[in-house]
Amino acid sequence: MSSALTVGAPAPDFTLPATGGDIRLGDLKGRKVVLYFYPKDDTSGCTREAIAFNGLRAEFAAAGAEIIGVSPDGLASHDAFREKYGLEFPLASDAEKAMLKAYGAYGEKNLYGKISMGVIRATVLIDAEGRVARVWPKVKVDGHAEEVLAAAKAL
Repeated sequence: MSSALTVGAPAPDFTLPATGGDIRLGDLKGRKVVLYFYPKDDTSGCTREAIAFNGLRAEFAAAGAEIIGVSPDGLASHDAFREKYGLEFPLASDAEKAMLKAYGAYGEKNLYGKISMGVIRATVLIDAEGRVARVWPKVKVDGHAEEVLAAAKAL
């Protein structure tokens, strides 16, 4: 994840198509926002991460935080993924990867010594004023949703 984001700086605005309708960051002002970036619907790590966030959904809501998953997959894929696993938060589609790049979640990856371009599993917590509160670059799935929840509660 690049250093595209600075804690305390305004989060880059975006409007993306999502399950349940378009999502615009500006429309979420007054609420905390958890943006988690993941490579692909219905793959093992991405599924575990989505299920972990979904399982804590009520606690995130109690902390005043919205969860939004973002990947380049299309809405048909997102809808199937949500239905298969009973996910109850929106999944946004960034097929053009412009928002992923703005958030530093798309770039060079090194997998077993092979360099490629792709989505970098990362999470950004945005405060109620629309500022970057915390950034988790290169996320490890296990325990991550709980760590993000603790940070959201502490805001």
